[in-house]
Amino acid sequence: MSQTVLITGANRGIGLEFVRQYLADGNRVIACCRQPEQAEALLALAEAHPSTLDLVALDLGQPEQLTGLKAFLGGQSLDLLISNAGVYGPKGVPFGQIDADAFAPVMAVNVLAPLLLVQTLADHLSSGAKVALLSSKMGSITDNGSGGSYLYRASKSALNAIGKSLSVDLAGQGVSVALLHPGWVQTEMGGPNALITTQTSVMGMRRVLEHLDLCGSGRFFNYDGTEIPW
Repeated sequence: MSQTVLITGANRGIGLEFVRQYLADGNRVIACCRQPEQAEALLALAEAHPSTLDLVALDLGQPEQLTGLKAFLGGQSLDLLISNAGVYGPKGVPFGQIDADAFAPVMAVNVLAPLLLVQTLADHLSSGAKVALLSSKMGSITDNGSGGSYLYRASKSALNAIGKSLSVDLAGQGVSVALLHPGWVQTEMGGPNALITTQTSVMGMRRVLEHLDLCGSGRFFNYDGTEIPW
């Protein structure tokens, strides 16, 4: 059965692959990114799927733009909301050289924006809808054996806490929530030496979401379906 899927950070990498795969299966997709008019791959997909793909400009660093997204949806309901957009922040900054000014932008996009996104669109989520928050294994406190990456790790740990709370608060609405680690993926962020392709990552995460229900809501999953410790 066809679904309506909203995806953020849809112009490249994992987000773009989510768009491709859900369109290929006959779903309606609402693809959000900062500058869709410059997203050549998205524009090509929109030309090929004029009746099932909508492109919406959305800068998650500007929370006031969420009002425009809600207005665009009007009375439409969503079956799947994928919060994919995120930033790493400065790379390779060791302990002792952390810059306070760099902290707020990472937290704004990786933590506050997904929360406000779900909060703004909550009444558009149909009963039985699913929310996917793209997290990272680097947000696992248990798994952290190498230290470093303070900003990114902190943002993903905080996102995990938010996802768990959302799973509780949305349960009465029949909405389930998953925190998803996409794996080490060959994207601009993951780099060319990463272990898996975007196709493999997204196919795996889609399988996790297909099997997600309220009993599994609020849990932290790897793209292959194994559970990751907090």
